[in-house]
Amino acid sequence: MLDYDVKYLKFKTYLSTYCPHCNKSFNVKNKEADHLLFNGVFKGNDMELKLSPYLDVFETESSAEMSKDEVLDDLICPGCKQSLVDPDTQCAECGSHVAKITISAYAKLLPFYVCLKHGCEWHGLTKADERTIKLKIPRQEMPEQDQKLRAKNFLEVPYGLTTELTQLEAGRCLQCTNPKCVNGCPVNVDIPEFIRQIRAGDFVEAAKVIKLRNILPAVCGRVCPQEEQCEAHCVLGIRDKPVAIGHLERFVADWAMKTDSIKVPVIHTQLNKKVAVVGSGPGGITVAADLLQLGYTVTVYEALHEPGGVLVYGIPEFRLPKSIVHNEIDYLRRLGCKIELNTVIGTAITIEELIAEYDAVYIGVGAGLPVFMNIEGENLCNIFSSNEYLTRINLMKAYRFPEYDTPKPEGNHVVVVGGGNVAMDSARNALRCGATDVTIVYRRSRKELPAREEEVRHAMEEGIKFKLLTNPVRFIGNDISWVKGVECIRMELGEPDADGRRKPVPIKDSNFIIETDMAIIAIGTGPSPLIFATTPNLKRNRWGYVEVNPETMETSIPGVYAGGDIVTGSATVISAMGAGRIAANAIHKKLSSEQ
Repeated sequence: MLDYDVKYLKFKTYLSTYCPHCNKSFNVKNKEADHLLFNGVFKGNDMELKLSPYLDVFETESSAEMSKDEVLDDLICPGCKQSLVDPDTQCAECGSHVAKITISAYAKLLPFYVCLKHGCEWHGLTKADERTIKLKIPRQEMPEQDQKLRAKNFLEVPYGLTTELTQLEAGRCLQCTNPKCVNGCPVNVDIPEFIRQIRAGDFVEAAKVIKLRNILPAVCGRVCPQEEQCEAHCVLGIRDKPVAIGHLERFVADWAMKTDSIKVPVIHTQLNKKVAVVGSGPGGITVAADLLQLGYTVTVYEALHEPGGVLVYGIPEFRLPKSIVHNEIDYLRRLGCKIELNTVIGTAITIEELIAEYDAVYIGVGAGLPVFMNIEGENLCNIFSSNEYLTRINLMKAYRFPEYDTPKPEGNHVVVVGGGNVAMDSARNALRCGATDVTIVYRRSRKELPAREEEVRHAMEEGIKFKLLTNPVRFIGNDISWVKGVECIRMELGEPDADGRRKPVPIKDSNFIIETDMAIIAIGTGPSPLIFATTPNLKRNRWGYVEVNPETMETSIPGVYAGGDIVTGSATVISAMGAGRIAANAIHKKLSSEQ
């Protein structure tokens, strides 16, 4: 059965239908009609037949009543009165008679077949023609909040694709025999299969396919940089925009949550082995979920009062609603995971103590140590690290003060230093918290901005200013040590640095001052020293992060594994999950061999 369904082509934009004999259009008289009219023969009697303009199955509101599984004797062109039945072709699904119609898609005439059995939804296109149409369907863009309205609220910006747009976008997938998109996914989700299920209309099965490899699909569908990972490998992207894999993943995950259709798997095997996971971010969640389903007893230790790690303290509500994170954490708990909150590993409990109690330990504490510029005036009042600022707003719910106890940091003229996703999050948060104007200061050009294109676009649409090729050299305070300005110097791009990016070089005597009453430093993070202070034999690399065997994620201490930002430095949610999966597999392999 050909599983591409032309009914998802938008009729007015893409499709016209013609008789293959007289070449007259069936829908030329009324392009706005919600059906096409044909002449049919059923049990020897003439009838008028309604056919959807999407070439869906014929409708029961025809002049002759037909029961399910009954087959038309004939389908006749209303213009030239010739039969449209093709005696040489049968329905690939049920073997019944089919009618041959010509469709016009993008100035190309294509043969198209409609099954005449009532209730059969088969349509026929050759694979070559199917691909021709797919390549021409434009990528479906996700509807979003109005940019002026959203700048003043914390509601999620993208609304998500509708069911119709989702299936239309899924129809663009070429279903490659060697899907490179899967290789681009750090957790190797079977992307073609879940998209195939979307096209078939089975969203529950699509969700199950994703959940087999990705414990956080609703999260990843929102915050992962698909454009650099799975979508970057999409073959369709060579000639057109790639399939919107992230948008499809989000739709399926949201559908599963709303319908509560993904049930917690029954774990039949219980192993007499215990694993401790330090940190409840995306990497820790992945390790815990994988090992729980294999039968291990897993305890997750979280330093903060709420689980989720960076998902709850770092990513704003308008990008990732916390109800979604809570739902995913609840799924983990229902798997049998025990979560110990308000427990700082390295002080309350040491790694050595965990080793003594558990059969394996996974460290996924992220990289939460703020990095500052170390310039004059950086210790003035109302200058924040992005870590502190976002934690106050997101985790402590400062944006909902006084409903919550934490007051929000306030400034009318806010400067954010940095160009990554965290800088965009900080700037957009400041705008929503009442700032009159927000300026992002970044030392390279627009081309080098490391933030996702979508986040940069959203920031610009919301009115955030960008001072590019600009670098702060000192902060200026007033008489009571509150920041009132930042002195900057203009930059130009020189030769590439060690990362391949052109190094910014100061332009002499180009200094100028930006007035500001609040500044946020978002230039990166480093590893927290807490664990290292009490675990001196935990080997680190030259940047201060945990050194691991990349094939197993095992550290220099046997039985202790690590992954995510504490190993790589600031990276993505899905890359942390990929590291967690490698570690979970390695832990299982090692512990199962010891039994």
